[in-house]
Amino acid sequence: MNATSLIGAVAEVVAAAPTPTPGGGGSINTTGILEFFASKLAPILLAVLGVIFIGRASRGEVSKVLTSSAIAIIGIAFIVGAGALFVFGAGLVDIMFE
Repeated sequence: MNATSLIGAVAEVVAAAPTPTPGGGGSINTTGILEFFASKLAPILLAVLGVIFIGRASRGEVSKVLTSSAIAIIGIAFIVGAGALFVFGAGLVDIMFE
C-alpha cells in the first residue's frame, strides 16, 4: 500500500463520518448527577468519616481526630462554596459585566 492509497482511504473514512447535529444531539443531565451526589454519595462519605473519627477517638488519638475534623469541615465549606458559585454564578457574572 502506497501513501496515495492510504491518504485516499483516510479521506473516504473522514467523508463517511456522520456530521454532528447543530443542537448537539444528546445532553448530560447535570441536575441528576448533582442530586445523586447530594442524596446518595455525600451521606455515605460522611458516615465513613464519622466511623473513622470515632475509632481514632476511642484509641486516645483525640488531637488527630480534631485535626481531621477541622480539615473535613474546611473541605465541606469549600464544597458548599463551590455549590453556591455554581448556583449564583450567572447572576454574579451579570452583575460584574453589565
